[in-house]
Amino acid sequence: MLLAVICGLLIMSLLSFMFFASIIGAASAGGSKKAVLPREGVLDLDMSKIILAEQSSEGDINNMSLSGFSTEGQPAMIGLRDATEALKAAADDPSVKFIFLRPDGLSSGMASLHEFRGALAAFRASGKPVVAYTESPSTGSYYLASVADKVFMTADHGANPMLIGLSGRLLYLKDLLDKFGVNVQLIRHGKYKSAGETFIRSTPSPENIEQNQAMISSIWKTYSGEICQSRGISEEDFNSLIDNLSLLLPEDFAKAGLADALYQRDSLIAKLCDIAVVGSEKDLHLIPFKDYVSVKVVPSSAGHDDIAIIYADGNIVEGSSTSEIAGDRFARVIDKVRKDKDVKAVVLRVNSPGGSVLASSKIKDALDLLGKEKPLVASYGNYAASGGYWISNNCEKIYSNPVTLTGSIGVFSMIPEFSKTAKNIAHVGLYAVNSNAHSDMFSLVRPFDKAELDYMQASVEDIYDRFVNLVAEGRELTPEHVDSIAQGRVWTGADALEIGLVDELGTLDDAIAYAASLAGYAEGDSYSVTAYPKPLTMMEQIMQMLGQKKDADELSILSGTPFASVAPAVRDVLDAKPAAVMARMDYDINFQF
Repeated sequence: MLLAVICGLLIMSLLSFMFFASIIGAASAGGSKKAVLPREGVLDLDMSKIILAEQSSEGDINNMSLSGFSTEGQPAMIGLRDATEALKAAADDPSVKFIFLRPDGLSSGMASLHEFRGALAAFRASGKPVVAYTESPSTGSYYLASVADKVFMTADHGANPMLIGLSGRLLYLKDLLDKFGVNVQLIRHGKYKSAGETFIRSTPSPENIEQNQAMISSIWKTYSGEICQSRGISEEDFNSLIDNLSLLLPEDFAKAGLADALYQRDSLIAKLCDIAVVGSEKDLHLIPFKDYVSVKVVPSSAGHDDIAIIYADGNIVEGSSTSEIAGDRFARVIDKVRKDKDVKAVVLRVNSPGGSVLASSKIKDALDLLGKEKPLVASYGNYAASGGYWISNNCEKIYSNPVTLTGSIGVFSMIPEFSKTAKNIAHVGLYAVNSNAHSDMFSLVRPFDKAELDYMQASVEDIYDRFVNLVAEGRELTPEHVDSIAQGRVWTGADALEIGLVDELGTLDDAIAYAASLAGYAEGDSYSVTAYPKPLTMMEQIMQMLGQKKDADELSILSGTPFASVAPAVRDVLDAKPAAVMARMDYDINFQF
């Protein structure tokens, strides 16, 4: 028996060794491959093969298996700035004849998609064409396709077009939680601060319906307006087509002026050959976009007089986590940039729905110190809400995308209690023995009494007042005006511009250029741009998994797209201390687009 156990342990150890050896070997080998580009060809922009992220990344350790790590077949994580820089390079590259855009299957946040579409428009302005081809267009994929000189569509029936507008889904769990005896105690300030509504209501509040409808309408106005401008049709006619479900067959798109021609595969290839001026398909060299990025976009090495981009991407949490915006770690990163004499100006790139108030305060304190010594400019991605707005509102200038979700100036605390679960579901008796009157108020097994609710409400009110005053000071507004546009309400960037929450609608490149001008660079001057924190390499992810971590100041894992979950506030609250007060948007907007 003992021999069998020993043999079993040896086999398990051998399998573990082979497992880790294979993924380490694969990761090491993966980093050494270098794409080879043809002498000339067509830039193949297949959106199903890339994910537009905030920063480029080698891959995700979660993709490993017993056969080792493999990125084969996985979409490439390409940073938005790397993607737009590649398009700039392609515009000036004589080896690139045109762009073949395949937008179906795209994975991107709405603001990132808007900025990327603008970069494609800039490529077109260079005189080179963009040719798009779609089979099952969604609202988002057609929005991207519409920037092209020509939009081609499959002639085959059986595809499933989803060009039906934008839709946001709100989740409500009160009835389900009631069945399990869970009572969620929500303390908040702000009539629009719907964070927590998921757990205490069965339907949305009127205020939440109001703000969500306004957001949807604002985003749709931006998207549909640009589609109609590109395709030369009126917004009235376009909305009529969608409202009447008139876009079903490929012929419908062609008749409505949304597609220029319908092609089957062989005729499409022949058309592409004509545009590329080649005789046959074998001479039609398609250059994968991720390969082009890897060759043409060379990361800046830290040099003299450079511009730093600090990427605040993800949820704001306490501690030193490398997977999100951790307060202690980010404060150290910011201090490092501040003390670097070679950094002359800083762009804070925010893509966050917020999170911990304590962590947000630490990050803002560090940014305020940096801003006293160096120009500090903010650029907003898909989200810059609640804690994301807290940390950035004091920047010298704020650039936002028109479809960024920002604001959400409000705070909340949410504490579940399970007394009915214990009594009625688990049939467990609980009795507390306390030293003081309220020693067990955070035990999660009884509801708050009035004094305890007042205690928590006072904390929320104090932090809300502080939030309002921080914004008033940072944006040079009166506290009364800030309070009138706060109350937890989320705004799009286009609407935020009108009420003074942001300064200008623009891209990350616009923010970099402005920061460079503040550092004394004239238009056309060269300077290096360095990103912080550095994304984890594949090997670093493996070493972390094995417990061998690098200096946390140098580590960061991409948080992924902002549409991955319906209500990540659940995790934020459950992970937080029971008394934690949160400055977070109520959910990551889960728009169908």
